[in-house]
Amino acid sequence: MNSVYDQTVEYILDNQEKMYRLAYSYVQNKENALDVVQNAICTALEKCDSIRNPEALRTWIYRVVVNEALQLLRKGKREISWDPGTMPEDTYWEAPVEEVQEVYAQVQKLPPPIKTIIVLRFYEELSLKEIAQVTGLNINTVKSRLYRGLADLGKAISA
Repeated sequence: MNSVYDQTVEYILDNQEKMYRLAYSYVQNKENALDVVQNAICTALEKCDSIRNPEALRTWIYRVVVNEALQLLRKGKREISWDPGTMPEDTYWEAPVEEVQEVYAQVQKLPPPIKTIIVLRFYEELSLKEIAQVTGLNINTVKSRLYRGLADLGKAISA
């Protein structure tokens, strides 16, 4: 049977692109996103033996990536240089359209707790239960923040 470390390595290798996309959605800069992923991988490999339930590996790694991204943002190391018209090729969409870019730009303007839930739900396709595990929130809190975020997005886009 595989050890937790082996499972962690396998998961990281299979999902490094998703980890990058999640990090990029926070820091909006290729180099900083790569730093976040690198730090998250190091943290995950160092602390994977502390995982009580190996079946929760996916949500645990997402939490590590989110925490690393938030830590980088708190330290003020990010550059605000994102232009919706110049999306990097290796992010979410193969052929970005104006509407998709507008929605993405509006998601970026949401408060961090709501933005986290929207990104994990729609860009990373996590279930509400998985989002609750990643964020450490009650599932009802996740739901209410999701609905509030969707309502805010709807107002912002229709305005």
